Amino acid sequence: MAQQLQHYLCTAGLLPTLQSSFRPLHSTETALLCVLSDILAAVDNGDLAAPVLLDESAAFDTADHDILLQRLQTSFGIGGAAVKWFQSYQTSHTQYARRGTARSTIVQLICGVPQRSVLGPILFIMYTADLVSLIQQHCLSPHLYADDTQIYGAVVHLMSAPCCSRLPDV
Repeated sequence: MAQQLQHYLCTAGLLPTLQSSFRPLHSTETALLCVLSDILAAVDNGDLAAPVLLDESAAFDTADHDILLQRLQTSFGIGGAAVKWFQSYQTSHTQYARRGTARSTIVQLICGVPQRSVLGPILFIMYTADLVSLIQQHCLSPHLYADDTQIYGAVVHLMSAPCCSRLPDV
C-alpha cells in the first residue's frame, strides 16, 4: 500500500515540495540548503531575516484520525474503498501501559500514525501538507522536515521595528 500511495502522490504532484523527509532525494541537506539559501538571499539584499524553528513534541502521536481521513479525501482525492481501508488501518491500533507484570486495560487509539511503520511517515506528510499553504498565506516561507517546521521571513530593514514589536517575548 505504501508503494502505491507514494507512486500516486509523486506522479500526481501532490506532495509538498517544501517537505524534506521520508522521500527520495529530500534529506536534511536539502532542507538546510533551501532555508539557508533563502535567508542568505534576503540578507544579501540588505533585509533582515528571522527564522522560527518549531519542533512538535510527539507529533506522530497527535495526528487526528478524522482530520487525516478528511485530508485524504479533500486534499489528495482519495476516496471509496481506499478511504475505508485507511480508516480500518487507523482503527486497528491499540495500546496499554505495563509496569512489571501489571497491565492496564487495552484502549483503542483515536489519534496518531504508526511512526515505525512504512506507511506512517507518508500519512504524516499528508496530514501536515496543508501547513505549507497556510504559512505562505501569511507571507512567510515554510520548510518542513519530518515533525520539524521552519518558518522564516524577511523584511526591509526600515520596516523591522513594527514587525519585531509583534513578535512574542520568549
